[in-house]
Amino acid sequence: MNRKSTNIIGVIIPYLNDLFFTKLLESIEISAMKSGFTVITQCSHADPAIEARAAETFMSMSVDGALVAPLGNHSDRAVHQRLRSRLPFVLVDSHPATMPNVDFVGTDHMQSTGLITEYLCRVGEPPIFLAMPRVNFNALEREGAYIKRMERLGHAPVVIGTDLLAEDWHFESHGEAVMSDYFSRGVYTDRSILCANDRVAIGALRAAARHGLVPGRGAKGGLRIAGHDDYPLCPFTVPALTTVAQDFEAIGRTAVSRLVEMISDENGGGGPQVHLFEGSLKLRESA
Repeated sequence: MNRKSTNIIGVIIPYLNDLFFTKLLESIEISAMKSGFTVITQCSHADPAIEARAAETFMSMSVDGALVAPLGNHSDRAVHQRLRSRLPFVLVDSHPATMPNVDFVGTDHMQSTGLITEYLCRVGEPPIFLAMPRVNFNALEREGAYIKRMERLGHAPVVIGTDLLAEDWHFESHGEAVMSDYFSRGVYTDRSILCANDRVAIGALRAAARHGLVPGRGAKGGLRIAGHDDYPLCPFTVPALTTVAQDFEAIGRTAVSRLVEMISDENGGGGPQVHLFEGSLKLRESA
């Protein structure tokens, strides 16, 4: 398709109030500037209709390419197919099953979740998994990775927190409500709890504090709480949260590099590529 370059990359993220996406966007913007591109960001606010409208906006602006952190299988597949047919397009952070043949850059959740699952099994009772309602694609991948690793280690997986408790509850509220219910009944007060992400884990820490429980390696009783992502606030929770870090800098840098390669190549830079980065343990007081 013959068109003039705008030197603009469009980026769609699902949440404005999530510091993980803030850090990821920072990496994307720095990498894009180094390559001579300006970034325009749209937020889908976890709404497939808004996400679709953002994609249509980028197409109408004739941006040179787009990076999209999709909502998962709830995303409008037809809109994303149209976006991909119109301009270079790379998925970041989440890789829905409905878009298997699209370039993707993200975290190897099988490795990262397996890493922290094995760690928790070494230091205490095998962990239970504090999940999310069935609306978060990455959380589902991590849940599946947890189950596989537990079975490989010879332990029975236990998954809780899959029900949607309130439509407008954020991750922290979900984690606090689920664990407060269990803790109030004296359940799981001496177990390791692996949370679907750090924001859920922050809610679980809040529930523990409300019930007079102190999770951590040095605390009595065996309660441990861990998360996933290495959310920027994790070192400052009380106790500081043990987690597994996603390499957001490498994800942002590689996503931009791949997109620029596709923009520069009339043949689209070859077939779809998948780049997965391993997570790394961040051991802190909570586990």
